[in-house]
Amino acid sequence: MSTLKKNKRIKRAKLVALYGDTTPVTGNSVQQRGKYKYLGGNGRQTTGISKRLFRRNIKRIRVIEDGRVVRRNVPVKMIRSGMIQKPQIVDPFAVPEG
Repeated sequence: MSTLKKNKRIKRAKLVALYGDTTPVTGNSVQQRGKYKYLGGNGRQTTGISKRLFRRNIKRIRVIEDGRVVRRNVPVKMIRSGMIQKPQIVDPFAVPEG
């Protein structure tokens, strides 16, 4: 195994540890027809099953990481919960006080 592959894996592992795994998960989309038995029908019949991807709600934002500002794909869940530290926006034309 080359060092490049090892470094890539280490870098990816760090991002997964910080932000969780952001890759999509596979699942099924099920199409059905009919009326439920408890509503007086004959039961639901499945008419089709197809593969689909469940994607995480991800935004690309600027984040403070190890004292540096970098762009990362971050789940919105982490942004809302306050687990992500965003850089402070500074007005470039503001006169400093003091």
